[in-house]
Amino acid sequence: MAGSVPAELVALAQRLADAARPIASRYFRTGLTVDDKTDSSPVTIADREAETAMRTLLARHVPGHGVFGEEHGAERTDAEYVWVLDPIDGTKAFITGLPIFGTLIALLHRGVPVLGIIDQPILKERWLGAAGRPSTLNDKPIKVRACAALDKAYMYSTAPLMFPGPIAKRHEALAETVKLFRWGGDCYAYGLLAAGHVDLVVENSLKLYDFAALVPVIKGAGGLITDWKGRELDMRSDGSVLAAGDPAIHRAASAVLAG
Repeated sequence: MAGSVPAELVALAQRLADAARPIASRYFRTGLTVDDKTDSSPVTIADREAETAMRTLLARHVPGHGVFGEEHGAERTDAEYVWVLDPIDGTKAFITGLPIFGTLIALLHRGVPVLGIIDQPILKERWLGAAGRPSTLNDKPIKVRACAALDKAYMYSTAPLMFPGPIAKRHEALAETVKLFRWGGDCYAYGLLAAGHVDLVVENSLKLYDFAALVPVIKGAGGLITDWKGRELDMRSDGSVLAAGDPAIHRAASAVLAG
């Protein structure tokens, strides 16, 4: 990524994560009420409160910036800087007591993700990626690992429902080629890739708030993250995501997914 993110915006992103973390922690494993959104996906008071807390800080400190949040909608998305918020990515994990969900915070500059945070409130793990600096996990630099062949790769995808129709066969072909494949992970799998524990994360049907924060984290750790056709991820992406630690398996996985 060209350029760098102003230090004050990196600090503000950290403050957003600091505001959301205790809210998610307070409601975790408490048997809270779960509502269904119009697309049948679950949402809780924790999602809504955490996003409200983050939006309040943004309104106070950067009122001219845009905001695109999963729970409370979009404002000024034509602004030069737009914050993208997913207060609890992995709500199904959250409501079933599994600590692999995360708060995702991204900053777009002219539509391109330049800053991202993956924050896991229960494990107290925070990945930070920003243009012009190496990615970190709890302030320590991290790096993806080398893996030159698919038959040696460890791969994650969150759920079969992400791969409808003929896409399922392409995904299945890739999953059968790698050394180890696991369902699950949500945003946490991308953090594991950035830290050198996983080689591939392959998903589909994602929204902007699901993937924007992941891009700077993966890139700043030396990895690649694109759509299935190798195109950079931005506000206009189609929702397919292929993240890899090694360029060789990114190319190989792209070929399998292309059918």
